[in-house]
Amino acid sequence: MLRAKAATGDLGARLGAQPQRQLPQRLRARQHSTPKTAEDIWQHLDADAEVRGELGDPLSLSRAEAYGYNIENFVGTVKVPVGVIGPLRVNGINAHGDFFIPLATTEAALVASYGRGADIASMAGGISAGMIGEGVLRTPAFVFSGLLESGLFIDWVARHAETLKTVAESTTRYGKLQSIEPFMDSDTVFLICRYSTGDAAGQNMVTVATEAICAHIAEHAPVKPRYAFIEGNFSGDKKASYLGMHMGRGRKVTASVELPYPLIERVLHVAPDALAAYGRVAALGAVLSGQLGSQAHYANGLAAFYIATGQDAACVSESSVGFTRMEARTNGVFFSVTMPNILVGSVGGGTGLPSQAAALRLMGLAGPGNAAALAEVTAALCLCGEISIIAAIAAGHFTRAHAKLARHR
Repeated sequence: MLRAKAATGDLGARLGAQPQRQLPQRLRARQHSTPKTAEDIWQHLDADAEVRGELGDPLSLSRAEAYGYNIENFVGTVKVPVGVIGPLRVNGINAHGDFFIPLATTEAALVASYGRGADIASMAGGISAGMIGEGVLRTPAFVFSGLLESGLFIDWVARHAETLKTVAESTTRYGKLQSIEPFMDSDTVFLICRYSTGDAAGQNMVTVATEAICAHIAEHAPVKPRYAFIEGNFSGDKKASYLGMHMGRGRKVTASVELPYPLIERVLHVAPDALAAYGRVAALGAVLSGQLGSQAHYANGLAAFYIATGQDAACVSESSVGFTRMEARTNGVFFSVTMPNILVGSVGGGTGLPSQAAALRLMGLAGPGNAAALAEVTAALCLCGEISIIAAIAAGHFTRAHAKLARHR
């Protein structure tokens, strides 16, 4: 394609800077949303009535102020279809009950697949789940003149850890600084600051708290860095990383279920030995391709669930790291997932928006006291998706299911 375009002779002009072309009038950032501010922005846009009516429908515009804390330059909403699966029985440390789970997606067959996994898991008695750790990371970076200054700085941080903890926690009612761990690379020191964040996902909370730590260091540390940055791109924020896989970033949850052999054949329509054979191949594929962890498609369920419930959808990039295991046992096949980076909250962020709050209320998981349970339900949901897709591929049904449900008619 590039070669064909180049043959026309004007490709260089098309790709070059064009400062002579006048830009349309710039939209200035509007933090407060009202129907009037949305109307003002629409006046600047070259959009026909159909486009405007679809994005800026009356209901969305009437709720403009409800969206104002979550977005700038508000003009309306995008409607993503929501499907519900369940009941999914979760026998968790924090989540205990039968849940109907909302999933927002445009991918046909996804809801049906996760629903099939939920059906068989519930028939088998439900999914055991437990949040076994939590901690959101922020990793400020400090650059010194050399190794000696880096070492002196680390020594100072260790001796003043309690003071730094007090400083960080003075910025939040709910966040707690669990630890500060230095990581040195010659003249550069990263401080791995790990926080518990109450019922919030906590991304903003830990940033504000870490900013206070950095300000205290700038004022009081006897060794002054040449440069300092609030985030050194070390924490794994919104990206898959080895650090997140091993330390966890968010809530670490494990979930498991044993599916009896007769139930597997009746509901999933697959022979247990085919499941085992595919499990071996899938594990090999994960190793050979260099995946972080080993799993089939956590991102599908996570994206649909995060969007439906007002979580930060970009965190799917790190939340989708984890391990799926299968093991043939005497009476059935044991399935488990372990997910170290589930970043969800039952308060804060987008959880208070009208539709997203309703989705959380549908599960009985809205508001304070529900974040740990929400994390366990998240892992249980992902396990359902793993069971279903593994069985479909092992049985040779994967393509057929998508052809039936996902093709446009």
